[in-house]
This record gives sequence, structure tokens and C-alpha cells, in this order.
Amino acid sequence: MTVIQSIILGIVQGATEFLPISSSGHLVIVPFILGWDIPNGEAYVFNVLVQVATLVAVFAYFWREIWLITCAVFTGLLNRKPFESSLARLGWLLILSTFPAIILGLILKESVTRAFDSALSSAFALLVTAALLVAAERVGKRQRRLKNLTWVDSLLIGLFQVLALFPGISRSGATITGGMFRDLKRPPAARFAFLMSIPIMIAAGILTAFDLLALPNTLSIIPTYMPGFITAAVVGYLAIRWLIKYLTSHSLYVFAAYCTVLSIITVILLVIRG
Repeated sequence: MTVIQSIILGIVQGATEFLPISSSGHLVIVPFILGWDIPNGEAYVFNVLVQVATLVAVFAYFWREIWLITCAVFTGLLNRKPFESSLARLGWLLILSTFPAIILGLILKESVTRAFDSALSSAFALLVTAALLVAAERVGKRQRRLKNLTWVDSLLIGLFQVLALFPGISRSGATITGGMFRDLKRPPAARFAFLMSIPIMIAAGILTAFDLLALPNTLSIIPTYMPGFITAAVVGYLAIRWLIKYLTSHSLYVFAAYCTVLSIITVILLVIRG
């Protein structure tokens, strides 16, 4: 991987991590379209690393909310009333929502890693993302707010996040869909989706650190990866800001259409290239 490739993929990651169009799928499909031959092991580590970079964007955008939720959780524990305040309750629901993806992520790690080497599987997974987004708009009643969430809602939304372990299925798209299936309005569904990404991104970052240390050329590739990391964080912040504002008055159909078109283009290229 070159520095230019790192920066381009960082921009792709930052823009697509929070837009419901699958950052992981783009990180597989974009190199394929551009004809880049990046080793599978390095590509996987880079992909997870720039996903962690977007964690910086989440903290930068939601820092006040994260601080208030964290304080509420610890205050509740100290007072032996962990669910007394709505913010503390939200904090525990966010933690609960990440368990399915963490547990199944460890179990399915090898399968997920192999999937990052297949543009075809990513193309078909984009169609799954498109179907989820359309279904969310069709099924969801969009009446509830975050304060109405239950532990059942949290676990079900967490199960939707499991789908996003595979490239092509958008994490934000799947979790926003899960929230809308539970009748959340679009902006609250997006906020919960972004906040619940924090624990899973931290876990992914820890696992990636071990993978990075295991590579024989770790010291030589870090300077190449860092521009992509920084770019992903900056662009990710801008994407969060734009999407939450967009969802207040727009549907998810445009993202479903985009995923469908990109999937078709990828399959056509695969056929042309044999």
C-alpha cells in the first residue's frame, strides 16, 4: 500500500463509515475497481485501523453526550442505583447492544477476514444493505425516542450490528435499520447507532493492535497507514454532522439506490475482467 492509496481509502472510510452504504464494502470494492493489489492481511488490518480512526470522529462529535452518559453510569454505580437516570440507563443499553457483535466477531473472525478478499461477496452484501434500508422505511413507524428504548430493543439492534461484520453490509445502515424496526425516529436511530459503535470499535482496535504487531513489517507500514487514519477521522466527523441533519427530513432510499448501483457496477466489472 502506498501513501496515496492510504489517503484515498481513508477518505472512503471516513465518508462511508457513517453513511449507510458500507465502509468495509467500499474498502474492498474501491481497490478492486482501481486495480490495486493490496495483500489480504495488510488490507484487513488497515481496514479495521481506519474504522478505529472514525472512533475519533464519534468522540469529537458526541464528546459532551459521551461525557454525560459516562458520568451518569458511574454516579449510578456509586449510589447503587445504576438505572435511576435516563442517561445512565442509556449507557447500559449501549453496552448491552455491543455484546452480540463482540461475541460473534470473535467466533467468525476467520470468515470475516476471508470475506475482505472477495469483491463479489461485498457486491452481493451491498444488495442486503439496500434491502435493509428499504425495509426500514417500509416497516418502521418512526414514533419513539431514545428515552423509550428497552433492553430488548438494545439487544435486537445489537443483533443487526452482527450483520455488519461482513464487508458490504453497512454497520450504520444495519443498526439504524434495527432502530427503525423498533420504531425509533431516524435521527435518534442514527445517534444510537453511532454511540453503540464506540465499544465495538474499541474492541476491534485492541484486536487490530495484536494483528499489527504480528505483521513482519509493522514499523515500515505504520507511516503509510497514518495518513489514512487521520483522513478517515476528519472526513468521518464531517459525515456524522451531515447525516444527522439530513435524516431529520429525508429518507434512506437514496442510500439504498446507491448501494444497488454500486453492486451492479462491481458485478459487471467482475464479469468483464473474467
